Amino acid sequence: MVGYMLGLGTWGFGGPVALVGFMYRDLVERRQWISEADYKEGLALAQLMPGPLAAQLAIYLGYVHFRVLGATLAGLAFVLPSFFMVVGLGAVYVAYGGLGWMQAVFYGVGAAVIGIIAMSAYKLTSKNIGRDKLLWAIFLVSAGVTVITQSEVVWLFLGAGVLVWLLRARPQFKGRLNGFAAAAPLAGVALFASTDWPLLVEIGAFFAYAGSFVFGSGLAIVPFLYSGVVQEHQWLTDRQFVDAVAVAMITPGPVVITTAFIGYLVAGFSGAAVAALATFVPCYLFTILPAPYFKKHGKRPAIVAFVDGVTAAAIGAISGAVVVIGQRAITDWMTAGLALATIAILWRFKKFPEPLIVLMAALIGLGVTPSIDGLLR
Repeated sequence: MVGYMLGLGTWGFGGPVALVGFMYRDLVERRQWISEADYKEGLALAQLMPGPLAAQLAIYLGYVHFRVLGATLAGLAFVLPSFFMVVGLGAVYVAYGGLGWMQAVFYGVGAAVIGIIAMSAYKLTSKNIGRDKLLWAIFLVSAGVTVITQSEVVWLFLGAGVLVWLLRARPQFKGRLNGFAAAAPLAGVALFASTDWPLLVEIGAFFAYAGSFVFGSGLAIVPFLYSGVVQEHQWLTDRQFVDAVAVAMITPGPVVITTAFIGYLVAGFSGAAVAALATFVPCYLFTILPAPYFKKHGKRPAIVAFVDGVTAAAIGAISGAVVVIGQRAITDWMTAGLALATIAILWRFKKFPEPLIVLMAALIGLGVTPSIDGLLR
């Protein structure tokens, strides 16, 4: 299992949906290491709890036969390859980021990433919201708040979950607060907040907080990271943040590994290690702690309703982030054309590999190097 997760973490391109599909194909259908029932339970738990979908499923599948040891080793094996790739790219970026060729590469890649995020937001919206009027209202409010404030309001997520729970699960208070069981794991995530602490502690606190609110898709963390990393802490510039998201797109494994790249830019290797650890420890705990009880309680209407509300708000924030981040990455007709071309390709060819798009955008950026100096600031 560890060998398989190492391989998947090394070559597993395509985002969370593709990675989850690879696990089903390889572990359930081909190798039959995991039963259909165990896989479905793991996927449901990964969708329910905050954390990157593919990483949590990998952790759960390791837990099925080998409990905590299997979950720990499988999770580490899945995440470590992309972590070291991102750290290597971070070292190159820091050393050569000021050179024209590096700027040119990210000039093209940044625009393509906006198109990729826009299409991902569309797919998430159509798949998870559909024609549900209540979820659409939550989606629109969350997207509007993200665009207007240019930040992600985490409490809006929780409020949306509680709202849907109250409206659809018809809570009955008869001595037990069953509905609140869904929100209990989220109650203690904001334990660290002090700008006077050493930098590494501050990095760890921020990314632990961020990692506790990534529902379903790694892209959900993008708007939250933008508001914290760029606006609140001012660790990165707008350009550097878009580059960090681009790095996550061109490397295999979970998209949230971009936190390691950000940590490297802020505080070197130690910053990358602390940021990645702080991001993935919450999702690890949110997987192994409820795993023994999930089969019994996971289908309760209160929990399902809470997750629906949180998911709608998270997708709205992702859609709003497309506008916010796009204002920084789309600077001229060339970048606008790259973003639109990316959307058109992904719309026309449903299974077109996103890393190939990013590679082509990088080559286009290099091709316009002579005229790029006046465009990048």
